[in-house]
Amino acid sequence: MKLHLFLYGLGIWIAATLVLRVRGLRLLYPGHPVTIILLFAVSFVLMALLARRLCRASGLTPAEWPAGAISLALPTLLLDPFSSAFFAVVFPNMPPEASGVFGGWMLICCGGAVVGAIIPPNVRA
Repeated sequence: MKLHLFLYGLGIWIAATLVLRVRGLRLLYPGHPVTIILLFAVSFVLMALLARRLCRASGLTPAEWPAGAISLALPTLLLDPFSSAFFAVVFPNMPPEASGVFGGWMLICCGGAVVGAIIPPNVRA
C-alpha cells in the first residue's frame, strides 16, 4: 500500500462526504437516467486523470501505479459501504432512493482510478 496516496484518498473521501452531506441533493437525481450516465462518465474520466496525476506526482514508477490507484481508492471502498447502508443518516438531505445511484457512483469512481493507473504512461488520458 502507498500510504501517502491512501491519505490523499482519505482526504478526498472526507471532503466529498461533507460536500455531499451539504449539497448532495443538487447532484444525485435517481429518476433521471441521462443525468446519472453523464455523472458516471464524467466522474470516471476525472478519477482516471486524478489517479494518473497523483501517481506521477508521487514519483511512483508506472509499474507501481496500480498499487497507487488501489491505495487512493481504498478509503472509498472501505467507508462508502457504510455510507450506503446508513444512507439516510449520513446524507439526511437526500432521498433514500439516491443510495443506489450513490453506490454506483462510488464504484465507477474507483473503477476510473484503477483504469487510469493501468493505461500505459505514454498514452495521454
